Amino acid sequence: MRFEPAPNIEIGIVKAERIRFSLEGDYLIRGKEESGYDNAEANLIEGRIVITQKEECFDVENSVIFDPTDTATGRFVIRDVVIGIGFHWEQKEDQEFQGALKLMVSGNGIQVVNIISVEDYLISVISSEMRGDSSPALLKAHTIISRSWLLAQIEKQDALVAKETSYELIHETEDEYIRWYDREDHDEFHVCADDHCQRYQGITRAHNPEVVKAVTETAGEVLVYDGKICDARFSKCCGGVVEKFEYCWEPVSHPYLQRVDDNPESVRINREDLKIESNAVRFIEGAPEAFCNTSDASLLRQVLNDYDQSSKDFYRWKVTYSQAELSALIHEKSGIDFGQIIDLVPVERGESGRLVKLKIIGSGKSLTIGKELEIRRWLSSSHLYSSAFVVEKQKIDHGIPGQFTLHGAGWGHGVGLCQIGAAVMASRGYAHEGILSHYFIDATIEKRYE
Repeated sequence: MRFEPAPNIEIGIVKAERIRFSLEGDYLIRGKEESGYDNAEANLIEGRIVITQKEECFDVENSVIFDPTDTATGRFVIRDVVIGIGFHWEQKEDQEFQGALKLMVSGNGIQVVNIISVEDYLISVISSEMRGDSSPALLKAHTIISRSWLLAQIEKQDALVAKETSYELIHETEDEYIRWYDREDHDEFHVCADDHCQRYQGITRAHNPEVVKAVTETAGEVLVYDGKICDARFSKCCGGVVEKFEYCWEPVSHPYLQRVDDNPESVRINREDLKIESNAVRFIEGAPEAFCNTSDASLLRQVLNDYDQSSKDFYRWKVTYSQAELSALIHEKSGIDFGQIIDLVPVERGESGRLVKLKIIGSGKSLTIGKELEIRRWLSSSHLYSSAFVVEKQKIDHGIPGQFTLHGAGWGHGVGLCQIGAAVMASRGYAHEGILSHYFIDATIEKRYE
């Protein structure tokens, strides 16, 4: 069978009124014979992009694309890219990319876009999401799900455009605010470069030969269910039970993204219904055996980059807030003055015990919020590890708690592949096919292009 070559994709890198960049190697402006630019700066002036280099300026109006004459050697650097946006590891760094550079006017800023082949993108994603010295089985499994997720999102975007369908991310009433976050937030490029989509940092992270090998040996391979590419998801640590898709994102059931106990078939973690509050409390306050219940530093290094390794307790964790801290935090993150926080009441949980809806009861206002990421955003200066938590109220005086302790499980949304669990599976001899069949029910691997 003859396959098509790997497609190109567009990745949103950063957006700002001022972009500092340099082109290394031979680049040409698309549609022109001009080349450059070393240590250049792009500014948005009266709705137009103006590029300055060595005191020389030229106006490119709404957009410009710099194409490398040789894709193997062409590189560009973007200064001060923010990574880990909104998370506890947020930081700035200079990042280097291969492929084409696109600058375009977007609202009140300049959007930087990298145009690159899917396979080169994947080499960077796998290098950014985990260490290149991870086991081959883990690297191959992650490569296939990352490729599947990306191509599924592009197919979904194309379908929405063809149907001229609006995509709703927010449901709001007087008593309820429900929001989820997905890549549909992007309509000017296919995916962003941060954790909102998949962590992509160009060639800033060294491309380990093992990562290149994993991508090359699985070229064009995707997960498929009923003839369609799977919307394959992953998170750092499921906390023992994998969550269903619809409890985190749009209310659509994917048969391959269901509850999975993160353990071998012969060792069931917990067959109780974790949507029931009493069952969820026992599960979260316990620490059952699971693939992802590990403190093996060598395994964790495979999955966690240096800034992720500052986090030690993620299978089971706790966070404590004073009344003043929690009420101020919720006010800051929501823009709503609830007054003093009287209670945090579970309204709905998913299959993994993660909260889908949480009612915040304050002395001045009460509101039910969801889904899981919005809950995590409102209850942390960055993001809580997960929404799988139970609340302990302490130091109660006249019905007002003076302190709240959240006891939690897992890191991330918990849907699809559990990265730490997969690393443990690989260390125990599971091949990448076995890892994928564990986390993605009845999905198969299929080659779609070279």
